[in-house]
Amino acid sequence: MSDTVFTATNVTKTFPGVKALEDVNLTLSSGSIHALLGENGAGKSTLIKIITGVHKPDSGDLMLGDEPIELHGPRDAITKGIGVVHQERNLIPRFSIGENIFLEELTGHPLKHINYARLFSQAEHWLDILGLDSDPSTPVEKLSVAKIQLVEIAKALSLKSRILLLDEPTASLTSHETDTLFSILRRLRDDGVSLIFVSHKLEEAQEICDQVTVLRDGKNACESRPMEGLGRQDIVKLMIGRSEQIPDWKARDRSTGQASLELSDVATAIGHQHVDLTVHKGEIVGLYGLVGAGRTELAKSILGVFPLTGGELRVNGTAATIKSVADAVGKYRIGYVSEDRKGEGLILMHSVLENVGMPIWRRLTRALSLLTDQTVQTNTKPYIEKLEVRTPSLQQHVGNLSGGNQQKVSVAKWLAARVEILIVDEPSVGIDIKTKTYLHELLRELSDEGTAVLLISSDMPEMIALADRIVVMSDYRLRGAIDNSRDYDQMSEGIMGLIHQESQPEALEPTSRGGMRLAGA
Repeated sequence: MSDTVFTATNVTKTFPGVKALEDVNLTLSSGSIHALLGENGAGKSTLIKIITGVHKPDSGDLMLGDEPIELHGPRDAITKGIGVVHQERNLIPRFSIGENIFLEELTGHPLKHINYARLFSQAEHWLDILGLDSDPSTPVEKLSVAKIQLVEIAKALSLKSRILLLDEPTASLTSHETDTLFSILRRLRDDGVSLIFVSHKLEEAQEICDQVTVLRDGKNACESRPMEGLGRQDIVKLMIGRSEQIPDWKARDRSTGQASLELSDVATAIGHQHVDLTVHKGEIVGLYGLVGAGRTELAKSILGVFPLTGGELRVNGTAATIKSVADAVGKYRIGYVSEDRKGEGLILMHSVLENVGMPIWRRLTRALSLLTDQTVQTNTKPYIEKLEVRTPSLQQHVGNLSGGNQQKVSVAKWLAARVEILIVDEPSVGIDIKTKTYLHELLRELSDEGTAVLLISSDMPEMIALADRIVVMSDYRLRGAIDNSRDYDQMSEGIMGLIHQESQPEALEPTSRGGMRLAGA
């Protein structure tokens, strides 16, 4: 077995009202990729923050090789060769890609002249490694969530850490980008770097990791054991204490019902052209595509964030003019679960109750004339409990919750709003297996009750599990649609065929609803 490079022994950490970790152990070997798994709130992020100097443990010991260490902050961890890519973004939006990648170097010499030509040239090296085709001088605020994640990874790699922790590094990446990242991680491992890999995508952990530690309720469910020999269900049982429950949903056709949301020959100010898309009452339509395809941008155009420059938008058969998200919610009962929960989905300094209750304040005020916390709680608590949001109280600031629990809150608020049309953008990013199952069941229940759902997801299994029909987008244009047969191999082949249809046009034939499908799909 490889030499031990890092050990955490009997680590305990308590926050007000919550014991996050209790006597947790982890042993990291040189030149290995070590999975750290568990549900949201199991203590993974807390352990990572202790290892990287963000938090100090209440008790327990940290060892770097054979030497005990006490970390006095993140920079102290960096000087000891410990780097991290946090689940939440830690970049400065107005700074360029290059400035963010080399931020530690720049802040170490605040009065030193910055050679930007050299800085951007060095940044290009790391962007090329990750296959990120962006100008290093581009401000980070102009990037998509997925590209921001890649910049985070480039920043960590540039520090040449000997211990590298990655908290949900693939959450916003496509399968191609994930493959590229895994190639880099394997090369780092082979060069002697030790990596801790946190992910809710168990197939990824099984594919790339040599060892695994599982946390449940802040304690070790298993401690630093080989990944070999562990199946998916073995890991799930360690994480949640029971086997995974997979719903057996059959293919269904909801295309004959009333059209809730229709886009006819729509063009937008940011580049969409000739978009024809219909979501029927009670239907879940998946919108799939690679990063940069224009899916999120189309959703935001529907919500009035970006103006329509052509075509027509109809809601329940009537032409609609939506100028803002407030218009979308208040006038047309359209909700939006954003992929960027911190930037768009939540107000971090407000409480859980306020965040979940915000979309229904106007409705409750009209109905009851008097808005109280008790009234809001009555109308929101069932959804908070259904999604098992782990919080000391409903008055807790959302910013104090784990990333996964923040995502649960961002979903719960639109479930509580009982919107008629729900646009869900990457709903399961950072969500554990059990919550993901609940969320899928809730979306299915909502559609059964008549809600029209437009689902944007880069998770192919999620898309095929949930959607009744899958529409494919690339380069800001719709490439076709496939009725979902629930046959994963057939569907994934058909979806990728539509994405790359320009290279194989002979394989396409029209569908009954005016889209395109692969022949035989």
